[in-house]
Amino acid sequence: DGFWLKRIKGKRTPVQRRETASPSCEVSVAKMGDGTPAMGKRHKKTHGLCPRCGKRSYHIQNKRCAACGFPATKIRSYNWSKKSKRRRAPGTGRMSYVKHIGRRFKNGFREGGSPPARKKVSQKKD
Repeated sequence: DGFWLKRIKGKRTPVQRRETASPSCEVSVAKMGDGTPAMGKRHKKTHGLCPRCGKRSYHIQNKRCAACGFPATKIRSYNWSKKSKRRRAPGTGRMSYVKHIGRRFKNGFREGGSPPARKKVSQKKD
């Protein structure tokens, strides 16, 4: 018997014949590729949530994040990936500390107590 070619969605695919109880009824089963039907077989998780960056890039078996490199001390970044570096650059998050620095610099980084009294501006009458 062996293999014979069958057209599936315009492509010629090898199909194996299978003998059934009655010789007149033959069922053809296509060999599965790595396309759409193979997606249904994916139910194992290789990556989980990373404790540092929060992405689903933490490899469970290798215990290493593919995005940030956790548990390495330095954050993973490469010069060949400009767009990735742009995504993590300063100013892309909340900047909970940095956003107040400009105002504090303007006032001389004063701390504690109330600000000094303002001088009154005299108004000229015409």
